[in-house]
Amino acid sequence: MGLLEKRTGEKVHSRTLDILTYPAGDRGILVTGELVEKRLRSYYGVSGEIRSPHTVHHMIIRMLIEGLNLAVKEIEVEMPGVPREDCLETAQCLNRLVGMNIVAGFTLKAREAVGGRRGCTHLLALLTAMAPAAVQGFWVHHAAKPAESDTSSRLMEQYLIDSCWVWRREGPMAQELLQALADASPADRASARSADPSHPPKT
Repeated sequence: MGLLEKRTGEKVHSRTLDILTYPAGDRGILVTGELVEKRLRSYYGVSGEIRSPHTVHHMIIRMLIEGLNLAVKEIEVEMPGVPREDCLETAQCLNRLVGMNIVAGFTLKAREAVGGRRGCTHLLALLTAMAPAAVQGFWVHHAAKPAESDTSSRLMEQYLIDSCWVWRREGPMAQELLQALADASPADRASARSADPSHPPKT
């Protein structure tokens, strides 16, 4: 018997995340994330009162990401629904991440900056879900432009290799990508470097 068959009643709680990516200029994207958490049945509150089903958390994060190093340029936080007024005091905590790059280690740095008593658990949960989505969105934005196919491949190399089992460096997927990059012409590689602000062209 599967786990689903072991349930004994109606749903009691839900948390949904919705993450979208939009173009923002030639080298940027806007990533929006929305977290909605609902209690789906009546329950006893801390002081013993009966609480009706309701939305307990509704939070929105918007991030402007620019450049092939995926630099966080701006962050906005909106909190339409929170359980306590004090929660609103955490709305500015993500500003500490402006200037960081969404690269390996970003989630750990984010937890160090805004985790625990330094911020909001739910904002952090939404943010850490948005980071890999930002990488995917940025790649799709560039992959839609034929002239930047090599740039898109470099992004794949930077963010996919060793990111999971399928993309382990010694696996067939990673090896195929690495071989394709090795076979790219010098002109293609120079074009990709000139498009990357972290490798400005030599003059």
